[in-house]
Amino acid sequence: MPRLSDKSLLAIAAVVDVALHARGTPVAAKALAARHELPPRHLEPVLQALVHAGVLKGVRGPRGGYELARERRRITVADVVRVVEQDAEDAIGNFPPIVREIVQPAVAEAERGFEVALDGVTIEELCRTAAQDGARRGLPEGIDFTI
Repeated sequence: MPRLSDKSLLAIAAVVDVALHARGTPVAAKALAARHELPPRHLEPVLQALVHAGVLKGVRGPRGGYELARERRRITVADVVRVVEQDAEDAIGNFPPIVREIVQPAVAEAERGFEVALDGVTIEELCRTAAQDGARRGLPEGIDFTI
């Protein structure tokens, strides 16, 4: 069964967290890291990669942090995973021919199906689930994207 890396799961959680908490005010990396019980330096490279990919927007300054770069409904889980896993892909050149010619193509086909399924899950849906589960207590409704 395909499994997302811990880094991908963390990135998805970070984007959902920003979507839930950045209601008109950027989410500071420190606050985000504290909510997930991580050191900020552990999360910062992931956040920066998401900014470079256009998933998040970095806001500089004393009240800076991160916001969504586009609407929650326009960001899929696959968008986030592609950013994080892009650096994690292994080169298969050193593997024996059976891996390169038989195993890897079969696994790649299965991974494409998994990616298609992840493309069907939006950050909006995850936020809605979080709201139903009470994970958003005390957060205002309304704004989900600012220009």
